[in-house]
This record gives sequence, structure tokens and C-alpha cells, in this order.
Amino acid sequence: MALVSMTEMLQLANKGSHAVGQFNLNNLEFTQAILLAAQEERSPVILGVSEAYIPYMGGLPYISGMVRLLMEHYAIDVPVALHLDHGSTYEVCIRALRAGFTSVMIDSSHHPLETNIDVTKRVTEAAHVLGASVEAELGRIGGREDDLNVDDAEASYAIVEECVQMAEATGIDCLAPALGSVHGPYRGQPKLGLARMREIHDLTRLPLVLHGGSGLPDDEIRQAIAAGTAKINVNTDNQIAFTQAVRDYLGDHPETYDPRHYLNPAREAIKTAVRAKMQLFGSSRREERD
Repeated sequence: MALVSMTEMLQLANKGSHAVGQFNLNNLEFTQAILLAAQEERSPVILGVSEAYIPYMGGLPYISGMVRLLMEHYAIDVPVALHLDHGSTYEVCIRALRAGFTSVMIDSSHHPLETNIDVTKRVTEAAHVLGASVEAELGRIGGREDDLNVDDAEASYAIVEECVQMAEATGIDCLAPALGSVHGPYRGQPKLGLARMREIHDLTRLPLVLHGGSGLPDDEIRQAIAAGTAKINVNTDNQIAFTQAVRDYLGDHPETYDPRHYLNPAREAIKTAVRAKMQLFGSSRREERD
């Protein structure tokens, strides 16, 4: 199956009261594990690539090519979107689209609303010509993810009226409003703005995106889905699972020097973690239930 955009899978998620997971690619093993988890769970999946990881993974064309070759190798036949996560400029979004990404997030949330709308509209117009989907952000999501850091004092809830204005002015396919989630590990008990989430969804009619899905209690996840969240981003949980598996293996086998010996269990740890999230999000075996 060829890569697809996020648009249809997120619209179906909203109608079916489930969410599709975005799981970030960090290296080859992450990519293998996430694709295999999706195939085994018969779940749609979004492969996220943060801007900070582009040079580490060899560049946008290499990432796109690797994903396509692995999909062919594993005979993946569930919907897969390749998504640029937190694209900081119009130019990097265009480079991702040219490299074969089927979806991009333009994150101009740190700019004034007028600038955010202008840049987002330009990205959306370009992406839609190519059949790709666009995610935008409003408000500031706290915490740290890769090279992005937002202090608690800067983090603020998205304003409902601005979300409606963004949706009407740009034609975006989904919206990530800041509503209490954070990137990276949570400090203390997280509390999502679920009432405002539902209001934004009801007024914009857009699938909503929840960043910082790692570490949220299962009940909060379920309530967010019921309030209109159709895409949930997960990265930190997978990174922790991967690293712990490597530490455990090397602790038990200090003589090991062949990377395959510790990367194989690390890949399995990610696959197990991703499958559990897909089951929680309700995206597993949707074709059998819909």
C-alpha cells in the first residue's frame, strides 16, 4: 500500500470515536517496530519525524525512501501517513512535501495569530495541491521534545475564537490546540482542558491533535478521544522503552559488542509499547468493526 495523507484516517477516527497514534521515528529500529505493530494490530498509523531528527536520520529524502522500502519489504497494507512534526517554517514543510511526505505540521504558534494564519494558509495551499494533509497549532504546548522547549510560564491554553478563525481562514485538516498536555515526561498529575477541547471541536468540526500523549492516564486519553481528539502523539514512552531494553540487555550481558544483540530486544520493546497504545486509542482492527 502507498503512503496516504492523514485526512481520511482522522475523519474516520472522529466518526468512529477512536484516535490514530503518531509515533515518532528516531532510527531504523523505531521505524521497523512501528510499522510491524501497525500491521499486527491492523491499525492505521502516522509516522512522525521531528525537524531535529532530520539531519540525524540522513535527510528528508532518505527518511521517505527508508519508510517506503520497509513498507514494501514487510508488505504493509494498512494506512500509513508520513508526517513532518513541528515544521518551523514554510520552507521546511515544502522540502518535506517534495521528499514525499504525505502530511506536514506547520508550527507557527510562537508567532502572532495573523502571522500564524498567513504561514499556515500558504503551507495548506501547497500541501493540498499534492494531496497532502496539514496540521496547525494554537497556544503553546509546554515541556521539551527534541530541540523544542517551552517553559511552564509560556505554555497557555488555546483560545476558542482563535481556533475557529484559524480553521475558517486556512483550510487545515486538523488542529493541535494547547490544552494542558506537555512534551516529554510530566511533572505531577496532568490535567487536560477537556471542556474547551470539546468546544473547539464542536465549533471548528476539525479532528483535534493531542501532543504529549506519553504519560497521560488512560482515562484522560479516553476522555480526550470522546471530546474530539483524533490524533495522539507518542514519542517519550517509546524512547524510554527502547533505552530500558538496551540497558537491561547490556546489564545482563556485559560481554556483548554486537549491536544486533541489544537492538533486537529494544525494537521488540517499542513494538509492544506501540501495540498497547493502538489498543488504548481504539484504532486496532477498525476494518473488522466499522
